[in-house]
Amino acid sequence: MRKTLNETSKFLSYVLRHKPDAIGLYLDPEGWANIDELIGKADIPLTLELIQNVVETSDKKRFAISDDNQSIRANQGHSIDVNLGLEAIEPPEFLYHGTATRFLDSIKEQGLLPKNRQYVHLSADQATAATVGQRHGKPVILTIPALKMHDQGHKFFKAENGVWLTDVVKPNWFH
Repeated sequence: MRKTLNETSKFLSYVLRHKPDAIGLYLDPEGWANIDELIGKADIPLTLELIQNVVETSDKKRFAISDDNQSIRANQGHSIDVNLGLEAIEPPEFLYHGTATRFLDSIKEQGLLPKNRQYVHLSADQATAATVGQRHGKPVILTIPALKMHDQGHKFFKAENGVWLTDVVKPNWFH
């Protein structure tokens, strides 16, 4: 069952965050997809119960189901243009970015860029940032003075799953 949940989560991430057109799925401007349409067009076996199980048991809380249980969307991490309806809010004093040491030279030169996503992803705590960094190699955690950035006009958003988002973090902002 764990493999099925993991495979389903990866499939949902792919179609809801990056390539809905791969299966001919329509996402509305806020990134919502009709669950029945998703099940009907999926190229893997899907049921409402399996989708709900993935949403409820995911430790990363990547997805949300609408209040009427008719639609699903990814909470963040999109490489396609969606409006998650997030309001800019004041961040905590510091946020953290976990990455791998092999990316440090590029980051020191260019800063943190969203690359193929809409936003740069930041964590509220160092432990989460370390976990993120480990996925890419030997981890390193960058400390971002988010509140100072905010005070100078940078916008921060908090996704439904607790991930902090911003447009870019220039090299002079982290240490």
